[in-house]
Amino acid sequence: MNMVRRAEKKDIARILELLVQVDMVHHNGRPDLFKGPATKYNAMELEGILKNDQTPVFVCVNEEDMAIGHAFTMHKQILGDSVLTDVKTLYIDDICVDEAVRGQGVGKLLYDHVIDYAKKQGFYNVTLNVWTCNPSAMKFYEAMGLMPQKICMEHIL
Repeated sequence: MNMVRRAEKKDIARILELLVQVDMVHHNGRPDLFKGPATKYNAMELEGILKNDQTPVFVCVNEEDMAIGHAFTMHKQILGDSVLTDVKTLYIDDICVDEAVRGQGVGKLLYDHVIDYAKKQGFYNVTLNVWTCNPSAMKFYEAMGLMPQKICMEHIL
């Protein structure tokens, strides 16, 4: 049975594989912006991220304790802003489910775990960004109850 836990050093190789899958989804949708098989972090950077309580990473593991999905999160809070309130936000930097097990509830397990973590830690909200070139992710997040908070627009020159 699949379960979600905090990522550990032993998960780094598998997380790197999943990060390539994330990059390729974005590369296929926006090759003008994403280079193609790459990872946004290397193993050493991941080790630091995993140790940092301000950037908790969660993995969904199968019966063999192999990561089949991950959720990178970041604690964020703007204090003393002249316009914004001092709310604590848990930002989801990345969610990935191994393409071999997509559609089997792994993403929901990860998302539900992140929400539970955020509630227990006293966060006001959970936010994330999603690329419009990834309609399946947009559909998933909408199904999880997320609503647009703001929209980033572009004009390619």
